[in-house]
Amino acid sequence: MARKRIDLLLEDITIEAVAAEGKAIAHSPDGQVVFVPFAVPGDIVDIRVIKKKKNYLEGIIAEIKKPSADRQEPFCKHFGVCGGCKWQPLPYSLQLEAKRRQVYDQLVRIGHLDVPEILPTLPSERTRFYRNKLEFTASDRRWILPDEDPDGLTDAQRCGLGFHVGKFFDKVLDLEQCYLQPEPSNGIRLFVKQYALEHGIPFYNIRENHGVLRTVFVRTSESGATMVIVCLAEDFDGRKAFLDAIADAFPQITSLYYIINAKLNDSISDQTCILYKGDDAIYEEMEGLRFKIGPKSFYQTNTLQAFKLYKVAREYAGLQGNEVVYDLYTGTGTIAQFVSRMASKVIGIEYVPEAIEDARINAKANGIDNCNFFAGDMKDVLTPDFISRHGRPDVMIVDPPRAGMHPDVVRVILDAAPQRIVYVSCNPASQARDLAMMAEKYEIAAVQPVDMFPHTQHVENVCKLIRKE
Repeated sequence: MARKRIDLLLEDITIEAVAAEGKAIAHSPDGQVVFVPFAVPGDIVDIRVIKKKKNYLEGIIAEIKKPSADRQEPFCKHFGVCGGCKWQPLPYSLQLEAKRRQVYDQLVRIGHLDVPEILPTLPSERTRFYRNKLEFTASDRRWILPDEDPDGLTDAQRCGLGFHVGKFFDKVLDLEQCYLQPEPSNGIRLFVKQYALEHGIPFYNIRENHGVLRTVFVRTSESGATMVIVCLAEDFDGRKAFLDAIADAFPQITSLYYIINAKLNDSISDQTCILYKGDDAIYEEMEGLRFKIGPKSFYQTNTLQAFKLYKVAREYAGLQGNEVVYDLYTGTGTIAQFVSRMASKVIGIEYVPEAIEDARINAKANGIDNCNFFAGDMKDVLTPDFISRHGRPDVMIVDPPRAGMHPDVVRVILDAAPQRIVYVSCNPASQARDLAMMAEKYEIAAVQPVDMFPHTQHVENVCKLIRKE
């Protein structure tokens, strides 16, 4: 049955504030809450309602009657179609305050936690070209723009290389320029697309699982090194010429890999990365520490802002030099090594074995001998027996994925009873849930939001917890 179309236009509505998920909030004439994307507080707009829920409405801007004095012109031509950088019309100062408010809402208004004053969000040094990693997806059936005639497009014109369009797993927006990653990122993407079209390399079709060119990863470092990983659904006769052409066109590529990924999803965690040319890794440096980044390595995607984040975590850890520190969800051990010179011993635990191998390699290269790293599921590794063998922690630093921590992990942390816990989170909602489970034994002493992703609604948040006596 076809979904019934909602035909409701709300006229001359004033946008009141920034809301969750990158949307703004307003009220209909009868007092209903309305959520609308791409709006700025102070805008007076007509809103076309597209969904009616029990307690609120969802709509889109039909017309901006009077723009807010704060509204900025979006700098990217793909704004509004691409799913990222939704807050381009919002001045950066308002973005930072909205992120602080988001943390407040999750921890205090919704989570009912007792917290001190939430500090102003730490701004990103760069608000454009700040990412060190992007993944571009190829498609032989790209997203068709509203002003395009789909019947008038050739097969080549239907191909695209860019980002997935929100809520459509099989639709890809073809990018002309992206402001997230510095060059040569844009140039590499455009070259790969044009070469594939000119040489008849089929773009992948995710619905029907056919084609050759699948995804392209670009990683860059602050020192100017560039890694490119070309993912193919199958090998083909022109593969060597293809890779050689990329390497010749961009001599700044220091690591060139390819992957033959014939499975049904784009994840490369279980795939073999084949080094075609150059070094096996690129490197980042932070306070004299050098971190090796391979094709599968996890590293914070905003390098300069990661430095600020780690400094907050170290400050909140309050190390004096004789503490045992556990770094849970350690990734490639960056935080563990960053705090190691101020600790007696650091224990890092991470689910991904390749990440732990990188952590060990990095620690050895950095001359660090007081960090030990262990791979496995957190709830299986972090047991009372593990703690008795490796020492009870004085400080725990936790940086879990968006879903937060498993309740079993929280229970082990409470039983271990470290004096201080530093909780780094990319999702204040799951962070609030986990903090509530620890509230009986720990008080929140400090809260610091950090902006890792300008022009988006995402915020990193660091909480300092102190054990109640």
